[in-house]
Amino acid sequence: DSLLQETMSLISRQCFLFSRDLLGLRSPLLKVSQRNVSGLAEVGKLGSIKLEGKYSTGQMFLHKVFGYRGAVLIPWLANVYDRDTALKTPNNMDKLVDADNPSFTTPPGRTSNYYQVLIDGRDSPHVTQRAQTESVTFLGNHDQNSRNLYTIPGLDYVAHEDILPYTTSDINPLQHELFDKFLTYKEGEEPSFVAQDTLLAWEEKNHHWLELSDVHKETTENIRVTVIPFY
Repeated sequence: DSLLQETMSLISRQCFLFSRDLLGLRSPLLKVSQRNVSGLAEVGKLGSIKLEGKYSTGQMFLHKVFGYRGAVLIPWLANVYDRDTALKTPNNMDKLVDADNPSFTTPPGRTSNYYQVLIDGRDSPHVTQRAQTESVTFLGNHDQNSRNLYTIPGLDYVAHEDILPYTTSDINPLQHELFDKFLTYKEGEEPSFVAQDTLLAWEEKNHHWLELSDVHKETTENIRVTVIPFY
């Protein structure tokens, strides 16, 4: 009895309450003994997930895996090479072909939409499973004599299936220094944010460096790896 009481006392002092979020992960919301409460914020109304087609520039979303708020800038159509599928033999779907000598003699099998997005700066420090803020580095111009590298923090590439779209009446729903330079609120439009000329000019100038065309996926020792090569 004394051991049970001591155990229950320890549990009561260190008790945590958990909530299941959109990702299906448990995260601590408050510690009872210290009364440290982390509130929830309303971001908008969840929209319909597109099973076909693509999301438009200006679409606000939550990342299905990493949980951050974002806005779609540029959609890309990519060839997807999934080794988990391509390396399986027809006769035994559980047996993999020699991984050291893979053979991709057939087409990748499918194309999928990927999106270049802005990440909300308020969410960057809290993105789970990532050690640093996402950024994109690219060459700023095509001049052979003067090629400068630029890095823009808070940019990411997101798979179509990882987009959870939502709508909002907030005319400034995302905190990123490029948000109001690239997108503008337009009442009555769907989505309610549309591309500004600045975004169109930026995309045209840097299309060669920013374009995403191929995506490679493979699971190794239960770790899913996605590789996106660039020019």
